[in-house]
Amino acid sequence: MPIITRTADSVESEDWRQILASAFRRPDELLNWLGIPRSDVALQTDNQPDFPMLVPRPYARLMEARADDPLLLQVLPLQEERQTREGYIADPLGEQAANATPGIIHKYHGRLLLLAASGCAVNCRYCFRRHFPYSENRLSRAEWQQALDYVRADHNISEIILSGGDPLLLQDEDLARLINQCEAIPHVRRLRIHSRLPVVIPQRLTPELTDMLSASRLQASIVLHINHPRELSEEHRQRLQSLKNSGITLLNQSVILRKINNNISVLSELSERLFEFGVLPYYLHLLDPVKGAHHFDVDQREAVDLHRQMQAQLPGYLVPKLAREIAGLPNKALIHLDRD
Repeated sequence: MPIITRTADSVESEDWRQILASAFRRPDELLNWLGIPRSDVALQTDNQPDFPMLVPRPYARLMEARADDPLLLQVLPLQEERQTREGYIADPLGEQAANATPGIIHKYHGRLLLLAASGCAVNCRYCFRRHFPYSENRLSRAEWQQALDYVRADHNISEIILSGGDPLLLQDEDLARLINQCEAIPHVRRLRIHSRLPVVIPQRLTPELTDMLSASRLQASIVLHINHPRELSEEHRQRLQSLKNSGITLLNQSVILRKINNNISVLSELSERLFEFGVLPYYLHLLDPVKGAHHFDVDQREAVDLHRQMQAQLPGYLVPKLAREIAGLPNKALIHLDRD
C-alpha cells in the first residue's frame, strides 16, 4: 500500500517549531486526515487518554491508511492502555530513586542524565517515562546551576547525557548555553543527546545545530530512537549525513514492540537502512514494563530468537546489542544468547 502523501499541508519549508505547533492531538483528527474510517478501526481508541496524544505531521505523512500501520500504532492512544496488568508499573526503571537532585538522574558510573526538557515532540505509547514527575524537574536558572554543581563535584563523571523529555526541544540559544556550561567542567569529555525529535520532525536537524555540536570541545553523539525502517525518509538522509560528516557520532536504539517490529524482515531492514543513512544500530531493548504499555510487550524468548536470526543474516556491525534495563543494576543487562 502506498504511503499517504498530503500536498495541502506540505511542511518542507516550515520551521520545526511551527511544525510542532501544528501536530495532531486528537485520535479522530489523525484518523480522519489519514482517511481511515472509524468503522475500519478495530482498535478502540481513547479520545481522552491520561497520557496525551501528540503526533507531528511529518511523521503522520509516513503512515499508511490502514488501522494496523506500525507507525500509527506507536502513537495512537487505545483503551487498552487503561487496563492494569501485574508487573507493569509507573516507574519500571526505578528512576525516581536515582533522581539525585532536580534535573539529574544518576544511575551509572561515569555518566548521568540531565533532564534538559520536560516535553517531547511525540508521545510514544510505550514510553517508560509516561508517568515521570516532570513537574518536579522543571528547573529555574538557579536550579540549573545546582544541577551542574552536582556534576562539577563528581570527578568520575566524564559524560553528560542530555535527555528529557526531548532535549532538542530546547531553542538553539538555550541548548548552546547548556553545552557551554557542560564544556566548562574540565572532567567532562563527552556529550550525548538522546532524541526522537529528528525522527518525527527532521527539520530540527538544522545547519546551526550541526555547527553547534561540531564546534564543541566535547565529543558529541546523538542517539536516535527509530523502531521501524519506514521512519527514515529522504527528509532525513542529507541531514543525518551532514551530522556524520561533521564528526558527530550517530547511533540508534530501538525497542522491540509487538505488531510493530517483532519480525526478522523488519528488524533486518531497519539495520540496513540505518547504516545507509549513516547511523549505527546500538541497542535493541526489550520493553520496559511501564503501566499502560503491556500490549506492546514481546516475550524474551521470542526476542532472543529474533536476535539470533539477525546475527545469521547481518554483518556484526549491523546487529544491535539485545538488552533490557533493570531497576537497581549499575548497567544495562545484556541478554546473552547462549544462556537466555
